[in-house]
Amino acid sequence: MPTPASSRRGFLATAAAASGLSTSKAASTDPAPAETPVALPRVRFFGKEITRLVIGSNPLYGYSHVNVIFDKLMREWMTQERRVETLHRAEAAGINTWQVHYNEPTMEDLKRYRAEGGKMHFLLLGDFALMKDWSLIKEVAKLKPLGVAHHGNRTDDRFREGRMDLVHDFVKAVQDAGLPGGVSTHNPAVVDFIERKGWRVDYYMTCLYHVTRSREDARTEFGESPLPETFMERDPERMTAMVRQTRKPCFAFKLLGAGRLINRPEMIDAAFTYTLEHIKPSDAVIVGMFPKFANEMRENAERVARICAAMPTE
Repeated sequence: MPTPASSRRGFLATAAAASGLSTSKAASTDPAPAETPVALPRVRFFGKEITRLVIGSNPLYGYSHVNVIFDKLMREWMTQERRVETLHRAEAAGINTWQVHYNEPTMEDLKRYRAEGGKMHFLLLGDFALMKDWSLIKEVAKLKPLGVAHHGNRTDDRFREGRMDLVHDFVKAVQDAGLPGGVSTHNPAVVDFIERKGWRVDYYMTCLYHVTRSREDARTEFGESPLPETFMERDPERMTAMVRQTRKPCFAFKLLGAGRLINRPEMIDAAFTYTLEHIKPSDAVIVGMFPKFANEMRENAERVARICAAMPTE
């Protein structure tokens, strides 16, 4: 197994080659070995201090929310070497938490990252085998995640089917294993439902875009059905309003609309600013990062630190 240092050197060289840049030019925009971490603001989460910026996982595993061609291109570039290196670079930038879904490759990456000295916390999203076999939760608990949340797509399906009891049972199974149990969702009505029921859910993962609307729901709401996955401009307003109504910790995600808001730096700034200003000061954001062309981990850490520093304190 390569050492962390040799892995990082290899990453810079291969990333430069893949992007058509010279190694020296790529290295000029990448972090130095002794990079000073950004002083990111932190929040308390069940006895731990976590940064308000959490690195997500969709770009690492080729979930683009665009199309299958883009998915394949992302997966082709994001080898395990690069995925683990991205985690190391996120930690070097000052980010101390990784949100990742449960799957065999993701858990292999977690173990390799830790074996190479990685120290970030991780927040687990129930998925794949874990959603089918809840007995695995006890095994997952041995890896010491900060918490485990019911997968958002599955949550929204259960809500539509009137079977939210299954979501509640999953959360209780996580709590029985000694971990905080959360619910991920793309639909503000799910949070409202759980809050009205008074269920003992520990936290939420809240997507800023209701991408799981059914075609029928979209027709009812807008009079027509869009092409797959709905990114509506006022969705962030609807979800952040619900985030502020719950006292539970929330992790806002897809604030960049799965890459739809990254064409200009001012667009990225606006999306981060809106989100951070409209969630609770005790909440955090999850952002996927794909560092083929830039050190997005450092850029986003600096962005969050700058925006939070300019926000009025309560």
